[in-house]
Amino acid sequence: MRKNVFIAFLCVLFLSACQQEEWFTSEELKDNQVVFKLQCAEFEDENGLNRNGLERNVPYDRVEFCVADKQGYAVTSIKGVYDAASSELRFEGLQEGEYTLSIIGIKGDAQADGVTINPVVHISEPWLVFPSSLSKPLEADYFYSQTPFSVSKEWGKDGYETVVSAPSRIVQKHIVGRVDFSFDFNNRYIRTAVIGKKVQIGKVRFYTTFSAEGSFSGESKEIFLDTLGIETSSRSFHFPPTAGSSLQGEIDVFTRNYRGNEVKCTYVFDTGEIIPNRIHAVVTHVVHPDDDAGIMFITRNAYGEGNHARILQDGEPKEIYTDASQRGFNTAQPLQVSATDDGRLHVRFYSPRSLSGVLVKARIPSVGNEYVDLAYFDSIPSFADFYETMPLMEKDGMYHTESGRWIQIPKQDVTSGADLTFKIESGDAYWKKLQAIKHGWNISFELYGGNPDAADGGPVGNWMGIRPVHCREVVALFLNFTYMIDMQEHEEILRANEDRLYGNGGVNDKVTAETVLRQMRQPRTLRVGLVYPGNGVVGLGGGSTFGAYQPAWMQHYFDTYSCEVMFHELGHVMGYNHSSSFTYGPWAQELMNHFYVEHISEMPIDKPDYLNTKENPYLY
Repeated sequence: MRKNVFIAFLCVLFLSACQQEEWFTSEELKDNQVVFKLQCAEFEDENGLNRNGLERNVPYDRVEFCVADKQGYAVTSIKGVYDAASSELRFEGLQEGEYTLSIIGIKGDAQADGVTINPVVHISEPWLVFPSSLSKPLEADYFYSQTPFSVSKEWGKDGYETVVSAPSRIVQKHIVGRVDFSFDFNNRYIRTAVIGKKVQIGKVRFYTTFSAEGSFSGESKEIFLDTLGIETSSRSFHFPPTAGSSLQGEIDVFTRNYRGNEVKCTYVFDTGEIIPNRIHAVVTHVVHPDDDAGIMFITRNAYGEGNHARILQDGEPKEIYTDASQRGFNTAQPLQVSATDDGRLHVRFYSPRSLSGVLVKARIPSVGNEYVDLAYFDSIPSFADFYETMPLMEKDGMYHTESGRWIQIPKQDVTSGADLTFKIESGDAYWKKLQAIKHGWNISFELYGGNPDAADGGPVGNWMGIRPVHCREVVALFLNFTYMIDMQEHEEILRANEDRLYGNGGVNDKVTAETVLRQMRQPRTLRVGLVYPGNGVVGLGGGSTFGAYQPAWMQHYFDTYSCEVMFHELGHVMGYNHSSSFTYGPWAQELMNHFYVEHISEMPIDKPDYLNTKENPYLY
C-alpha cells in the first residue's frame, strides 16, 4: 500500500465515473492527483497457475471505471483519465470515505464483438453486456479488477491534508476464458502437409452480463458456433464463461500426400466449463493413415521450417565458391542428390530457377533392386542446398515401389547411405529442358589472382575477382549453352551454313558441321573467371580457361555483342585461333550469337528476371 497526500481544499469537479466519453484529457489534470498503475496478469493454466508468472503493462484501447462508495453506489464527484502511454489511471476530487474502484480494460475492438457498456448507478447492475446470440469467438480481450481504497483527512505541516490509502498498482485479470487448440503428430511430414483445420462447436450457452462488482449473470441463446479455421499448428480463441455447460465439438484435420490425395481426419473434444482467466487446452493427437510412411514429403512449409541454405549467394566466402570440390557442377546434372555419411539426404541445385514437383527415388541394395519413393519436394528453390535426416535412417517405415507395391523397410544404418542409388522425376516443363542437356560441361569458378573483397576486384593482369553475383550468371549461361548444342534448330543452322565454317588455316580450311557439333558436345572442364576490362580485353579463353567482362554476364540474354564475346572465347576453348570462323568470323559473330539471342525464349534460363543481376548491389 501507499499513501498519496492531497491538499485539502480541492475544487470538486463533477464527472460521471462510469462514462468514458466524458473523460478529460491528461493536460486538464493537476499535480494533486492519485495515480493507479494498471497491469494485467497472464491467463492461468488448468491448475489455476500462471505459468509465466508475468504481469505486464498493456496499452488498452478502451478503459471503463466505476468508483463506488461503501454502499456500492457510483460516485460522481470525481474526475479521472486513463493514459495509455503509461498505463496509468489518474483521479482528482476524492472526498473522505471508503471506496471500491472497478475497472474494465479492453484490448481490441469491442464493437466487433457487439459488446455494450452500460452506465451504472449501483455496482450490482449490468455493466458489460455480451450479445445474446454470439456466433463466433471474441475479437477483443477483456480485463477486470476491483480495488478497495480509502480517503481520510489528517493534520499536516500545511494544515489538513487528504490522505489516500491505495495500492501502488492494480493487476487485472481476464474476464473471459481462452481455449487453445494444438496438435500432436506422429509423423513430422504430415504436420507440414496439413492444408486446413476446422473446429465445429456444438450447442452451448454463455453468460452475457458482467456487473461492476465482478459477477456474471444472464444466459445467451443456445448457440451453434460457426466453423473456426485454424491456419497454424496451434490457435487460441477467447470466449465468455459458459453458463453451466461445456464447450464441445469436432475438429477436422485436412492433409494431402505427395501422390495428390487428400485425407480428412475427425476428432471430438470437450473443454469442460469455460472459466474466466483460465486456459482450456485442447490437444488433438492426430492419428493418420500415413503415420508409418517413410517418404520425406517436403512441402513448402516443411522446406521453410528447415531454414536450408543456398549456394553461390552474395557474401559467400571466396574460399568456398572457388573450391571446385564444394562449388563445381556438370551442366547435365545441375540437380545433385546424395546421402551424407551421417544419414542425411543432400540436395544441391545449380539453377537460377526453382523446380516443382520433384520425386526422388532410391534403390537400396540391402532391400532389393527396385526403386522406392524416398522424398518428394513441392518445390526446390534456385541454388538450393538442402540437408535433412532421412526417416530411412531413423525408423522402420512403409515405402511405395515403382511397381506400385507398399513394402516395409526396416531402419537402415547410416553407413548404408553410400550404397544408395538415386533417380529423379518431375513433371515440371523446366525439368524437361534440363533433362534435354545430354552433353554436360564441368563448370567451376576461379579468381585468377583477383580479389573479390576489394572494391575494384583487385585486378591482376587481365583478371579481377569473380563474385557470386557473376557465378550465378555463369550457371545460367552454361545451362543455356549446353542445352543449345543439342537443339535441332542449332544443328540445322550449322548444316545450312557449313560452307562458312573454317578452321585455323583460314577460309580454305573447311570444317564440317559434324566436326563442330562433336567439338561442342565433347566433355569439357572450365574454370570460369571475371575479365578486367581495364587493359582493353573483354574476354579470355582457351583450354580449361574461360572468362568475360561484367557487362557480358549481365547481357547475354539479349545483346548479340555480349554473346559474340562469349562464343569468341568458346571458339578458343574448342581449339580455334583468330584465323578461324570461330572467333573473328561467322560462327561467333553472326551464327551463334544471333541464334542464342533469338532463341532465348526456348532456353532453360529464358530471361534475366530470375537473377535480376542488374539490380544487384555487389556488382562492380
